[in-house]
Amino acid sequence: MTKKNTTMKTKYMLIPLLCALSACSSTETDTSVPEIVPVGETTAPLNCQEYPRGGAIFFDYLFKDDTELGAYNIEIHNTFDHHTHSTEAGECRQDPAKEPVNPWIFNKDYPIPTGSTSFEAKQTIPVPADVDPGEYHFMIRLTDRSGWQQLKSVSIRVSE
Repeated sequence: MTKKNTTMKTKYMLIPLLCALSACSSTETDTSVPEIVPVGETTAPLNCQEYPRGGAIFFDYLFKDDTELGAYNIEIHNTFDHHTHSTEAGECRQDPAKEPVNPWIFNKDYPIPTGSTSFEAKQTIPVPADVDPGEYHFMIRLTDRSGWQQLKSVSIRVSE
């Protein structure tokens, strides 16, 4: 057999093999964002809820995705300048705008077990006793394994 015939024979053997391998792999692409779902009476925080300095926020939401969840992030920052990016309808009571002196800044990533398509996230987040009272945003960023992200932002108040 000549070198040319061997090369041609190899090419024709590889084509069915590659076709078979590609048929076995998934060609579906994840095109949907994950969901942040309230869990009923234990859902927290909700828009306009108030938490005392030195107390705690008991976080409880359900996360869902059609393929696989990735991770989530919780961020808390002040809104003393009245900026907004709330995803909730309705407005909460606002104090006059002010300059922060000792604002609360919280930003933490949390893993979700590999392979999960549903996960109830529960965290206890202590509210520092010495932070400025006032309005804050509580932001939840949920990312699935494909990189799609869902955002939920509620306004909360830290009281004296």
